[in-house]
Formats: sequence, C-alpha cells, structure tokens
Amino acid sequence: MFSEFLQFLFTGITIGATYALVALGFTIIYNASHVINFAQGEFLMIGGMATVSFMGMGIPMFFAIILAVLLACLVGVALQRLAIAPAKNADVVTLIIITIGASIFIRGIAQVVWGKDYHVVPPFTGNEPIRLGGAVLNSQSLWVIGIGAVLVVALIVFFTRTLIGRAILGTSMNKLAAQLVGIKTQMVLMLAFGLSALLGSVAGVTVAPITFTSYDIGILLALKGFVAAAMGGLGSGLGAVVGGLLLGIVESMTAGYISSEYKDAVAFSMILLVLFFMPRGLFGGRTVERV
Repeated sequence: MFSEFLQFLFTGITIGATYALVALGFTIIYNASHVINFAQGEFLMIGGMATVSFMGMGIPMFFAIILAVLLACLVGVALQRLAIAPAKNADVVTLIIITIGASIFIRGIAQVVWGKDYHVVPPFTGNEPIRLGGAVLNSQSLWVIGIGAVLVVALIVFFTRTLIGRAILGTSMNKLAAQLVGIKTQMVLMLAFGLSALLGSVAGVTVAPITFTSYDIGILLALKGFVAAAMGGLGSGLGAVVGGLLLGIVESMTAGYISSEYKDAVAFSMILLVLFFMPRGLFGGRTVERV
C-alpha cells in the first residue's frame, strides 16, 4: 500500500515539476506586462517537436535540444515584437486575445510542418528504472525534477543578483518609474517573453520522453500551467512552483485511487476551490493602488 502511494507521489511530482515550469513562464510575463500569455503551451510544444526534427537530421541529442530551445526563444521574442509590442497601448483583455490568436497560429504552422502524429524523444540516460521504497521511478523523471529544481534556483539568482533581472522586477512594479530611471521597458518585455519561452521549451524537451509530443500537446499543459499559476497567486514565483507541484500530486492521486477519467477535471475543480476561499491564490499579495 505504501509503495503504491510512493508510486503515485513520484508520478505527481514529475508532472507537477512540468506544470511548475509552465506556470513560471506565465508568472514572468504577467509580472513584466500584466498579460496572461496563452501561447505559453506552444513554447513547450516547440521544444519537444523541434528536438525530434533536429535529431532526425542527424544532430546529436544535446545539440538538438539547445537548437530547439533557441528556436522557442526566437518565437517568444518574435511574439512580443510582432504581436504584443504593436498593441502596447491596448487594454489587457485585447492583449490576452492576441496571445490566444498567436497560440492558434503557431499551432497551425506546427501542424503543417510536423503533421498530426505523435513523436517520441529518447530518454536522456536510458530506460533503466530506479526502484525506491517499492515504487518504480523512471530515470527520466529524475531529469524532469532535477532540471526543474535547477531552473528555479537559476531564476532566483537571476532576479535577485543580476541587473537585467532587477530591471524586469522594476518594470513589473512600476513601468513609468522604470522608464524614468532609464530602463528600456520594451526590451525588458522582449527578454521576459524570451525567458518564458526558454522555460516552456525546456519543460517540453524534458517531459517528451515520458508523455510523447505532438503539435497540440501544448493546449492542455498550458491550461494546467495557468491553473497552477492562478492557484499559487498570479505574479508569485513561489506560488507557481507550489501550485504546480500541488496540482501534479493531487492529479496523480486522483488518477491512482479514483479514476484517470477525473484527473483533468481535478485541476479546474482545485482552482475554483482555491480562488473561492483565497481569491488572490495561495501566495498572492495584496493589491496596492498607485496614485
């Protein structure tokens, strides 16, 4: 019985780490521009699908992954420059609709380029399972959890120790004040979209050996990532990580102990419960009215 619980827990943490990275992507862009980027899932899709394509060209996996992540970052920057920047004076709802349209557009191109088939990325270190406490852990799961942890630590260092990271934080707090002290806010927004795309694509590459990948894999994962970000509190990095892990674990436990048919419904039930009792999410801060 305990081994079964461990199995579901490990699975939940693996899935949750992926949700957390997607949620962090939402959080970074939301902090920089107050826009909810519903094209976030497409960065994840590009990471996995582009890796498959580059490996199909004979490029070694390590370099294929780097090229796929760079491609996703370029798409993220292009999204900001070509779609968001021209509409910078539009209201937030309009910008959100633009990201939804961009998501559909990117997914359409992906379908034309890669087709509708599912593709698989080979595991990073083989298929040998790891046994722990009676549970069987896929070696790729350790890569997902480990890379997720490294990226979270790297983001903390980036936002607290670097000028660029502080510039993004400054822009998120007060865009006008940031402009007055010489911060190029449009450049900051472009970097935020690129960084968000990097997180999404890395998540897509690391989880692809477990879940497979296809042109439309980003739709549901983006929704789950948004749920995780909203549960934790939009704008909270810690909330995004906790929300992602919590969502993954609850989803896995529901699939294991009740039925896998309900695992997707759990996510949207959880966000309703959390936002009903805590409208700003688990770690959402108070809203300060600027005058």
